[in-house]
Amino acid sequence: MTKIIYCQNHYRISEGCIIFSKFKNTVRKSLLPLAKGITISPNTLTVIGLAVSIITAMIFARGYVVLGGVLILVSGIFDVLDGAVARASNRMTAFGAVLDSVCDRYADAIIFVGIIYGLINGSIVPYPLFLIPDWLWCSLALIGSYLVSYTRARSEAAGAKSMDVGLAERPERMVLLVLGAFTGHLVPSIMLIVILTHITSLQRLIHAERSLRTKL
Repeated sequence: MTKIIYCQNHYRISEGCIIFSKFKNTVRKSLLPLAKGITISPNTLTVIGLAVSIITAMIFARGYVVLGGVLILVSGIFDVLDGAVARASNRMTAFGAVLDSVCDRYADAIIFVGIIYGLINGSIVPYPLFLIPDWLWCSLALIGSYLVSYTRARSEAAGAKSMDVGLAERPERMVLLVLGAFTGHLVPSIMLIVILTHITSLQRLIHAERSLRTKL
C-alpha cells in the first residue's frame, strides 16, 4: 500500500510505504532526546556507520549471513543517529549532507560486493532464481540502488522538485536485506530489491519529466 498525495497538479507516490515512512519518523523523533546527550560529531558518526558497513561486507563474504543482517541494523542505527545529532545540536551543514550521501553509496556498494564474494566462493548457499546466477541478481540490485539515488540527484540538479518518490529508498532496501538474512532467503530478497529499485527509478523519471515540464 502506498500513500498518494497531490502535488503540482499531479498525483505522485510519496517516499516509500506508509508503514516505513511512519516508522522512520517515529525513530527519528524518539532518538532526539538521546541525540542531545551525544558529544560525538555527526560526521564522525557517519564515518563509523560506514566502517560498520565495511565490516558487514567482510562478514557476508565469509558466509555469516545472520550476523551480517545484525550488523546492517547496527550501521542503520549510526545512519539515523548522525542526522538526529546534527539536528539536536544544530550542527547541520551542507558538507555533512554530502558526506552522508557519499558514505551511504559506498556502504551500499561494499555490502553487495561482500555478498557477491560470498556467493561466488560458496560461503553463502546459492539460491538461483529463474536461471539467473546469484551474483547477477546482486549486481542488478547494486545498479538499481545507484540509479535510485542518481535519478534523484540528477533530476534535482536540473530543477525538478519533490523527488523523494518511489518504493525503494535506502531504508526499505536495507530492511529487505535484513529480512532476507534472518529468514535464509537472502537472494529472493535481493531479487525483490532489483524489481523495486528499477520501478523506483522509473517513477522518479516520470515525476522529473512532469516537474520539469511545468518549468517550461
